[in-house]
Amino acid sequence: MKSTFAIVVTLVIIVGGVWLFWQWGICRFYVDTDEMAVIIAKIGDPLPPGQILANPGQKGVQEAVLGEGRHFRNPWLYERVIKPVIVIPPGKVGVVTSKVGNELPQGEFLAEVGQKGIWRRVLGPGKYRLNPYGYQVEVVNAISVPIGYVGVITSLSGEQAPPGEFAGTGQKGIRKDVMQPGLYYVNPKALKTDVLEIGVNQVSLIGKTGGEVITKTQIASQNVAMQQLQRQVLDDQKDKRMEYMMSRAQEAAPAPKPGMKAVQQMPDYSAALSIAQFVEFPSRDGFEISLDMTVEFELLPELIAAIFRNYGDLPAVVDKIIMPQILSVSRLKGSAYRAKDFIVGEGREKFQSDLTEALARSLAERKIVIHNALIRHVNVPMQILDPIQQASIAVEQDLTNQEKQNTAKKQAELNTQLSLIDQAREQVAQLTEKIKAEIKADQEKQVAKIQADTLKQTADIARQTAQVRAERTRKLGGVEAKVIELVEGEKAKGFELKADAFGDPSGFSLWEFAQSLNPQVQVNILHSGPGTLWTDLEKARLGDLGGAAVIKQEK
Repeated sequence: MKSTFAIVVTLVIIVGGVWLFWQWGICRFYVDTDEMAVIIAKIGDPLPPGQILANPGQKGVQEAVLGEGRHFRNPWLYERVIKPVIVIPPGKVGVVTSKVGNELPQGEFLAEVGQKGIWRRVLGPGKYRLNPYGYQVEVVNAISVPIGYVGVITSLSGEQAPPGEFAGTGQKGIRKDVMQPGLYYVNPKALKTDVLEIGVNQVSLIGKTGGEVITKTQIASQNVAMQQLQRQVLDDQKDKRMEYMMSRAQEAAPAPKPGMKAVQQMPDYSAALSIAQFVEFPSRDGFEISLDMTVEFELLPELIAAIFRNYGDLPAVVDKIIMPQILSVSRLKGSAYRAKDFIVGEGREKFQSDLTEALARSLAERKIVIHNALIRHVNVPMQILDPIQQASIAVEQDLTNQEKQNTAKKQAELNTQLSLIDQAREQVAQLTEKIKAEIKADQEKQVAKIQADTLKQTADIARQTAQVRAERTRKLGGVEAKVIELVEGEKAKGFELKADAFGDPSGFSLWEFAQSLNPQVQVNILHSGPGTLWTDLEKARLGDLGGAAVIKQEK
């Protein structure tokens, strides 16, 4: 019995050990961080036609992938392939192309999740585990609209919007709403974004050499603090505009002569948008005039989508709308002025004002705001420019000579006035010294008078003080004599009253004597009868033996 139990236990241990070795030694595998495991089943039902990824129980690449951690799969039944996870960094989006799912409806090229094709939804920044055998992810830049720009949105899917109208929900075309400055994670396959400048831009026309459009792109691309995404967006915008300008330059290039090879030199688009047109018109008196001009225009944010829908990007707006209006209005207004008017300041200023107002009215209908049309330089033919310049120089020279004469006259008058000023200054100095002397003498006179009055008043006060002191001494002497008289009289009356009170002058004298005795004197009285002996002879001094008392004085 015990041997059977031992055999069973031994078998259980052996089987358990074999199972643990099989699971932990053969079937176990790890998927590290930022990795995923694609499982391929070697057994199961075959896949239907057109199916790429297998579900559980089917043979082939399993649609579900395994994430990081410990996993167990039978290597005889399943094969594993380790793939990196899909990482979408910040500022990027992932455009997913699904190879599996339901077929798209007719005419639609954007898919929802669960459909085959390009997903409308994009993957934002993060990590994703999509089976690479069934899904392809393209990492592209997000749309970053810089400050000073807006993004015009063109929907690429849906039913075409009616001509001349903005695209609504589910429609294809330009949308009315625009992207304000910021970062947007949008699908470039579903929405096309064109970044356009808002605010003030310039069109500069430089005579017969053409001109250029100065935009914010030139300034922004030189800002070292601009983020990489914004630079990328502006570079893409710049490439689109270069393509447009190159196509326009090719269209405007003259056809080569027979037998000659066409050579075309393309302009430099690195700084600005070149313009091949220039402002030229005949003046009222028949002279050819060309202008160097700068036109400041503004595209408002709320109107930018309509402008883009009607005309296109900024180069197209300038090429199709602004430049034709500048040329037309300049010729119309300029032909009413004489060549001389463009040289003299007042006529040139009036032409500039008229040109600005006419351009503003014309382009306001096309939703473009014109701020200024500045005339920098006017090219006038030398046959009229030289006489006008010479006449102007002669007039200026005559004015200069007149001014020199006036200056000399004014200088003479100035010298005369300076001499008069010096003379007046001397007179004022002498008069000042005289006034100072008179003031000083008057001050000394006043001081002497004040001192004399002070001495007189002091003498009067001393005299009055002496009189008061004499009167005081006299009165005090009389009062003191009266006091002595009264005091001594009263004392005499007192003695007289005391003497009358005692009735005897000797009694009064004894009383005065007693009053003058030392207060320390003691009086002892000894009584004795007839025939008694006085025994206290050491302490007493016998007085009158006939008396009855002995008086002893001790000090």
